[in-house]
Amino acid sequence: MNGNDFMAWVLRSPLHGMLSNGMMLISIKGRKTGNIYTTPVGYYEENGYLWVITSRDRTWWKNLQGGAQVDVLLKRKPVQGLADVDLDEKSVEARMYEYLRHVPQAAKPMKIRLEEGKPNPQDIAATAKERLFIRIKI
Repeated sequence: MNGNDFMAWVLRSPLHGMLSNGMMLISIKGRKTGNIYTTPVGYYEENGYLWVITSRDRTWWKNLQGGAQVDVLLKRKPVQGLADVDLDEKSVEARMYEYLRHVPQAAKPMKIRLEEGKPNPQDIAATAKERLFIRIKI
């Protein structure tokens, strides 16, 4: 069992509460293969949207460009939504501040220093080059 498999198991289990406030499962359909892919992702919720952060190095998010239907397991409840990808670095940079406000524990693994509780702007700018956000309307 790899790390993603373990996270998926926890998020599906009665133990999900220890992760569900910042992690969920997203299932997407491959555009070429038609296969369903499920992966754990970090997220926060704001104004009827789920904002998902992922690495630009990953490939699963490319199936969402131009908009796509997704299924998520949010706090152990199935939810459907319409997802789209935000690749603009300046937009991602601005969204990073909001993400860290909601999920401050994500700063350290992303190597973003917190100075007096605020993310370091240079670290945010560097991280925005490597990350992107997916907006899901639920």
